[in-house]
Amino acid sequence: MLVVALISAFIAMRLAIHGREAVVPPLTGLTVAEAESAAGREGLHLALENRFYSADLGVGRILAQDPPAGSRVRRDWPVRIIESLGTQRVNVPDLAGKSEREAAITVRRLGLEPGVVARLPIEADSDAVLAQTPTPNSGGADSPRVSLLVSDPEDAPQPAYVMPSLVGLSYAAATARAATAGLHMVAEAEPPAQPAPAAPAAMSGAPAQPIAPAQSTAPVTPQPEPPPPTSGTVLAQTPAPGARVQKGDAVHVTLGHPGATDAAASTP
Repeated sequence: MLVVALISAFIAMRLAIHGREAVVPPLTGLTVAEAESAAGREGLHLALENRFYSADLGVGRILAQDPPAGSRVRRDWPVRIIESLGTQRVNVPDLAGKSEREAAITVRRLGLEPGVVARLPIEADSDAVLAQTPTPNSGGADSPRVSLLVSDPEDAPQPAYVMPSLVGLSYAAATARAATAGLHMVAEAEPPAQPAPAAPAAMSGAPAQPIAPAQSTAPVTPQPEPPPPTSGTVLAQTPAPGARVQKGDAVHVTLGHPGATDAAASTP
């Protein structure tokens, strides 16, 4: 009796397991509607994986399926299919130079599909198409998807330059030279010369009397800072000549009055 009970339990379990299984029907060559009906009779459903052009099967027919026909799967298992788009009827447009948005609109208008968008950090027009796959006007494409390579100047590394020497140049000439490397000037005037200390008074027999500082009752008004100079000769610079600089860096220069250098040089 025990053996009979075990055999009966085993058979019941097998029937229960097989009752929840389904056999995947052959779907290749069927239309999507026919494939949905065939899969539904087995308790399965379709999942569209991709679409490709095909010279052998018409539009809307199944090119391939996974799992293959005859496989045993659980009920309600998804069967992935690839749908045929028929033969290629649209040439791939030339998208070079267009923005990503313009390219996507052009692709959809022709009945194609936007594919992968890769970005290249370079100095170029923002969001401009640099290359595409498939190539423009190509025939025999296997997929309607058009993938793009787009410029991304925000992530592009800034070019580096060697800091030129600006000492001795006029402010206008120094500004022009710095601008060629994308640098901008920050100028300040040469500090005024400090007066020489007064000579001590001659000694006399009378002791020197301390001089009390003059008392002022007038309120002290803060003086506005002078505007930065816009002319003169460059006396000093930071960064120093030969230093590595990048586009957008600031160059701090000290300016003397025009002719100050020549006057200092001619002083005996």
